[in-house]
Amino acid sequence: MEHKHKSKATAAGLLVAMGIIYGDIGTSPLYVMQSIIGDNPINSLTVLGGLSCIFWTLTLQTTLKYVILILRADNKGEGGIFALFALVRRHAKWLTLPAIIGGATLLADGIITPPISVSSAIEGLKMLHHKDGTPFVTDTVPLVIVILSGLFIFQIFGTKVVGKLFGPIMLLWFSMLGLTGLIWIGQDWSIFRALSPVYAWELLTTHQSGTAGFWTLGAVFLCTTGAEALYSDLGHCGKENIRISWVFVKIALILQYFGQGAWLLAHEGDLLGVRKPIFELLPREFLFTGIMVATAAAVIASQALISGSFTLISEAIRLNFWPRVRLVYPSDQKGQIYVPSINIMLWLGCVGVVLWFKESANMEAAYGLAITMTMLMTTSLMAYYLHIKKVDMWWIVLFLAVYVSLEGSFLVANLQKFWHGGYVSLFIAGVIIIIMWVWFRATRIKKKLTEYEKLSDYIEPLKDLSQDETIPKYATHLVFMSNAGRVTDIESKIIYSIFQRRPKRADIYWFVHVDTLDDPYAMDYKVTVIEPDDIIKVNFKLGFKVEQRINLYFRKVVEEMVARGEVDITSRYKSLNEQNVIGDFRFVVLEKFLSFDNDLPLLDRMVMKAYFFVKQFTHSEDKYFGLDSDAVKLEKVPLIIKPITKCNLRRIE
Repeated sequence: MEHKHKSKATAAGLLVAMGIIYGDIGTSPLYVMQSIIGDNPINSLTVLGGLSCIFWTLTLQTTLKYVILILRADNKGEGGIFALFALVRRHAKWLTLPAIIGGATLLADGIITPPISVSSAIEGLKMLHHKDGTPFVTDTVPLVIVILSGLFIFQIFGTKVVGKLFGPIMLLWFSMLGLTGLIWIGQDWSIFRALSPVYAWELLTTHQSGTAGFWTLGAVFLCTTGAEALYSDLGHCGKENIRISWVFVKIALILQYFGQGAWLLAHEGDLLGVRKPIFELLPREFLFTGIMVATAAAVIASQALISGSFTLISEAIRLNFWPRVRLVYPSDQKGQIYVPSINIMLWLGCVGVVLWFKESANMEAAYGLAITMTMLMTTSLMAYYLHIKKVDMWWIVLFLAVYVSLEGSFLVANLQKFWHGGYVSLFIAGVIIIIMWVWFRATRIKKKLTEYEKLSDYIEPLKDLSQDETIPKYATHLVFMSNAGRVTDIESKIIYSIFQRRPKRADIYWFVHVDTLDDPYAMDYKVTVIEPDDIIKVNFKLGFKVEQRINLYFRKVVEEMVARGEVDITSRYKSLNEQNVIGDFRFVVLEKFLSFDNDLPLLDRMVMKAYFFVKQFTHSEDKYFGLDSDAVKLEKVPLIIKPITKCNLRRIE
């Protein structure tokens, strides 16, 4: 897989950025102002203070923190909390915890994004009426479920073709936002006084009737929930394309928010009811068209989130944060990935959210709580990244002081959402955190206590076994997947499998090891010929975003070795050798199971039992490595971490 570091802005790149990066943040005008006003009568303090909060949140949080600062922390052109973690994990082990919490909460809160975006758009249909005054649509739940279900079904086929339409549709969407906002601003230019932070301060520190005071931040935060996704999608179009396109997007968003503010001030004292400010800005004859464009934008926002979730899980697998579930690559487009199990989980979660909350106004009350945790975790990882980059400590302290205070305030304000549905996303996040922590911890326990032997001690025994014609030949080329990173080492279990479990005679023994690197797209390998035409070790060094297609990569390695004259792969059977027939290759993968003969501490015992419980629902090792099933032998071996030493067994005569 070739990765090109995109540093220069291009017209195509700007259009791609428009379609992929800004889905979530671009659809927030559908519900943010409505959430700020709530069920209270429209009043000027809430409108002006809310607009001021929105402007400064988009400026400080989205523009300064993410677009200007955090986009600097790119990992060979890739972004996202796991890419950032890969940059800093070698320097401090404790950073694993914020990475797990951040990834889990991003995935969990994302389950509400598709329902709230699509519902907010579709609910605009309630504003359309027949001639007799009855609304065209009274219940939007079935329509929302149909749209979301269709979107998740479509993931199976990939989004290469439709993806080309994303940019133009989102360009149309942002143009519509900016233009309709500007038209209403033209009726009340004084709305720009809300740019003053004084109005934000007044709203947050005043508790008048009809205002939520400080707790308004919970609704204001919804305008920037897509900032984390903006960083996660860095690899799709590059930082310069994001930074330049953000100028246009931010202007369009500000114009739309302030246009909604002008409309709200014109209706001071009214209750919003089913009316949505974003659709009230549209001329009546364009209302249906506007709703359709909004729905298309909401679907694109949902698609971006789903694709981001798939990418997040694939990265988590390679960083040992997630079980090795099935990964599918539905098209040849770079980065295009489909994870069936996550697709089903997200679909069930989204449908559940729609059925539980029914209306976008109810979803707003639950949205944003978990994502504040993600932003705080990103802040902590970024601060450490600045530290290892030797940035002056005072700048790091300033960065932490500003953003821990800002995001901490958002978190506190969002805590009131817990009983209004925030518990849903936090519960899901908690389950994901437990799975990630168990998987990471269990992997470390296994790695730490796996026994290794010196391969040099078995060179002669392996050569003798290869020449022992009293033992039936197991394969011409026998390939073992090994966890031993050092060229000189080999697992005891592999030696046991070759010599004792069933003597496996072969002409050439291959030992293949895969290292996952912090470089996202590394694709290197090293060959060590330990004994010519007898024992060869291959170490693959693959990035955490690279697909594990070991069967294909190994074939390529063998072809290059043959071309160099380093190995002879023709069959050693006399009749076949004379005809230059290539010898057979057989892979052996050792799959561990937890032995009963273990005496573990309580916590480790619970971790390992949870690990193996989850593992039974995941793919076997051979499927994960992309090996051909007809050429693979899967051997189950007991994992004895700490043998039982006490055994009160007594012999009687």
